[in-house]
Amino acid sequence: MILIADSGSTKTDWRVIDTDKKISQMQSKGFNPNYDSGDFINSVQHQILPKLPATIRQVHFYGAGCSTETNYAIAQKVLSSLFPKSSISVYHDMLAAARALCGHQAGIACILGTGSNASLYDGAQISQQAINLGYLLGDEGSGYHLGKILLTHFLYGALPIELTQKFAKRYPKVTRDEVLENLYHKPYPNRYVASFTKFLFDYQKQPTIYKLIYDCFAVFFDKHVLTLKDAQQHRVHFVGSIAFYFSNILRQVANDKNIHVGNVLETPIAGLTLYHEEQL
Repeated sequence: MILIADSGSTKTDWRVIDTDKKISQMQSKGFNPNYDSGDFINSVQHQILPKLPATIRQVHFYGAGCSTETNYAIAQKVLSSLFPKSSISVYHDMLAAARALCGHQAGIACILGTGSNASLYDGAQISQQAINLGYLLGDEGSGYHLGKILLTHFLYGALPIELTQKFAKRYPKVTRDEVLENLYHKPYPNRYVASFTKFLFDYQKQPTIYKLIYDCFAVFFDKHVLTLKDAQQHRVHFVGSIAFYFSNILRQVANDKNIHVGNVLETPIAGLTLYHEEQL
């Protein structure tokens, strides 16, 4: 039996493929080796392991932050402790996006979720990776980026009065001190900031909010997609909640930049399951 996991900073989607190719699904908390793994380990122990058959032969884990040797080793150690009798394979979440979106076809695969990333895929491997500076310096177009711009607009008093009132009513605890406390003294500041994209979704037709989202996506295309070789000659595919729920604005920005958008998926897990199922 094969266990497949697609893990972001917020949640992990799991799929089990048994010997008859029957598929079952589960979900746990997310895992990023840049942060403490305690919540993830506890979640897997209580929500995943009790539901699994005893004979998991292979674990294919696709995770955010697993691109460096250090983080790869951390992920291997954590997963080996959870699945000591299984063969563990750890991959970067960018390869998850490429395999899920493109299968065995060449194209550009992008992630727009809590974080962001982009790469050129040759149908088998990633042939060119856009520079990723993480959420503190980069992650343009991501939920973190969108949430950060919204929060700064609100705290600086730069939103129209009607939006300011709506935001304050929905988030009465959001003050400068509260935001800084979450950013500097609590875990997963990127998740906290990205959570405010729900407000953007509800008011995306309002001109100020539409422009905010549009401009964030424009920066993503300029700094990531268009740095890839022959970007405008390839289909550009997207995975992630931000791409999925703001796809109308994303497609408009792409069209304005003469970029051809292909698939837009909320999560890669279904595509990954198909990819690994074909190998059985």
